[in-house]
Amino acid sequence: ITIMRTLLIVLALVLAVSGKTYFKEEFDKSYTDRWVQSKHKDDYGKFELSAGKFFDDEERDAGLKTTQDARFYDIAAKFDKFTNKGKTLVVQFTAKHEQGIDCGGGYVKVLKSDANIEDFNGETDYVIMFGPDICGATKRIHVILNYKGKNHLIKTDVPAKHDELTHQYTLIINPDNTFEVLQDNESVRKGDLESSWEFLPAKTIKDPDAKKPEDW
Repeated sequence: ITIMRTLLIVLALVLAVSGKTYFKEEFDKSYTDRWVQSKHKDDYGKFELSAGKFFDDEERDAGLKTTQDARFYDIAAKFDKFTNKGKTLVVQFTAKHEQGIDCGGGYVKVLKSDANIEDFNGETDYVIMFGPDICGATKRIHVILNYKGKNHLIKTDVPAKHDELTHQYTLIINPDNTFEVLQDNESVRKGDLESSWEFLPAKTIKDPDAKKPEDW
């Protein structure tokens, strides 16, 4: 997870067809047994377990909270290696930016199985990056997928809500090469992977030397 000044409450990674949950985190007091804060840099911000400024049940609503402004945060946890071939993959988490964020984001990354989580940083290879990105007039949900070693950002921005409330972010990738992004269980973008990302080279390429005939 790479986050800047936010509170992450629940995280889940599920293969829907088999109903198998590969990773689920509700951030109780034992979360440090599973999560490793990166040692890549000495000036990463520090996390704490907190329900934030407003909550219903302090213990139940606790999450992973960032504690310092203008810092980068990198923390990661391992789970069993899996494949989503022929299955629907769901990545879902909830987060809130209760301090009124000006510029920052909170992204969940699904790393490759051989990742060194103690050295997790912005250059670490990943297969999925997903989460809100807020900076000035830009308010979007990042959806980046890795294909053949290259990271591809979704071609059209996915709108994100911008307030101090808790929001749930869900990414669904289906075996028929379709996808859907939900915010608070409401669909905000769906379609097919090939037309929504530039995974493949253009089928036609403009010829810079091509000219119209003089009698056209």
